Amino acid sequence: MAEAFCGVDFGTTNSTVGLCEPGGAPVLVPLEEENLTIPSALFYSLEDGRTYFGRAAVFEYMDGAEGRFMRALKSILGTSLMKDTTQVGRERLRFEAIIGRFLRHLRGRLEAERGTAPEKVVLGRPVRFVDEDDEADRQAEAQLQAAARMEGFRHIEFQFEPVAAALSHENAIDAEQLALVVDIGGGTSDFSVLRLSPERAKRADRRDDILSTTGVHIGGTDFDRQLNIAKAMPHFGLGSSTADGKRRLPVWYFNDMATWHRINTLYTRRNADDIRMLIREAAEPEKLERYAHLLRHRSGHRLAAEVEKTKIALTDADTGTIALREPGLALEVPVARAEFEAASHDLVHRIGASIDDALIQAGTKADAIETVILTGGGVQVPAVEKAATSRFQRARMSRSDRFGSVGLGLAIDAARRFG
Repeated sequence: MAEAFCGVDFGTTNSTVGLCEPGGAPVLVPLEEENLTIPSALFYSLEDGRTYFGRAAVFEYMDGAEGRFMRALKSILGTSLMKDTTQVGRERLRFEAIIGRFLRHLRGRLEAERGTAPEKVVLGRPVRFVDEDDEADRQAEAQLQAAARMEGFRHIEFQFEPVAAALSHENAIDAEQLALVVDIGGGTSDFSVLRLSPERAKRADRRDDILSTTGVHIGGTDFDRQLNIAKAMPHFGLGSSTADGKRRLPVWYFNDMATWHRINTLYTRRNADDIRMLIREAAEPEKLERYAHLLRHRSGHRLAAEVEKTKIALTDADTGTIALREPGLALEVPVARAEFEAASHDLVHRIGASIDDALIQAGTKADAIETVILTGGGVQVPAVEKAATSRFQRARMSRSDRFGSVGLGLAIDAARRFG
């Protein structure tokens, strides 16, 4: 069988794997039955000792199985958490090893599809893993590379995710364009101004065609977090005071419970004991009783999933409801789209500022952009789409495969590098 060139988009929320046969068009590899994407999630079951991935991991956790659920691991790269270990069943594992297990699963799916798994791969990376910290950003790439090498990928190259999205789009054009790629992923937002054309597509080295790349560490999970903090966490004690009115309750418990990759760190006996003590001091103990329920039943991810559902519902509706119902807890919080937009205003502003910075660095004006390529699940948020498109009245909007375009572009890039 001829060698196929491989690109892996390890995303904060979802992942894809692209393959490109020599001289052929790129395709995405089915990763869960017929599904071409897989949620970037793992569940370590304490009931049967198995590790579940993707939708199966989400199902096991949401179904109430006893175990450890982990999601948004990409957000940990470059942070101090990468130096820590975490308890998984009877093991204490480094986060690098946990990320490696997910990449091993992707490589296994490749092997099942092809009969062999390639040792050469182009991995996608955001423009910035970590904002305003170049050393941490370099460490993040090195950590992802080490995790991939640990699982059998021997020759590893990186490509910016928005550049990969542009490569996928470029396959379908017949004339030169000045394009802006807007890639709003689960954990990062990236922006690139590029020259695209059928002739340029034949070049192996495209560095001269990349006029600018900018990015911020903001993505879909940050919008989840802000909605959670604004609308859900006050029902669990955020903003409450002690009964004597002398101090507010510590906010970090609630901030962490609203942050996908921090939720697991809360499920400790020490935190449960601390919350029990705070209940005795609190002016509104019934709210902290709800928080104690989240700890006791490891329900933080279930709440976060309901918040995410509400965010998605507000794409098309003016109102939604954050609803969590399980034995011992019934919560229904109505949310208006205007409230969500108010809670996430700063995120949208920072995304707009990064787009402006991409134009400045490229030395071009908004009206010179001919095509805006929108990719990533986060572009569905109406306020984000408005921020990404309102500057470009003359441009054509290209709404590519929002989850698959990066994986396809990485496979194209792999064919050019390794072919």
